[in-house]
Amino acid sequence: MTSPLSSFIASIEAGAEPPEAAPLRALWLEARGDWEGAHKRVDVRDDNDSMWVHAYLHRKEGDLWNARYWYARAGRTPQDCPMEEEWRAIATELLAAFP
Repeated sequence: MTSPLSSFIASIEAGAEPPEAAPLRALWLEARGDWEGAHKRVDVRDDNDSMWVHAYLHRKEGDLWNARYWYARAGRTPQDCPMEEEWRAIATELLAAFP
């Protein structure tokens, strides 16, 4: 049986249609190399999941001050783990929330 995360990663690799949920779509776009498109998906949203992805995106670009701001808005602790580890943690949690 394939895990939701494995299926999500396979959809990224295949270039399949991204998910509808804005935070998952943003992670999908970022993984395909479209940071700007990912940022546009979460930049104007004020739900905690989108703000969490927004924090991740700013951390990835190296804007740690901005990332800390968005982690706080999302009610999350700023991360310092490898980016791939954080991406997988966010994706796993969001895939459980947006099946």
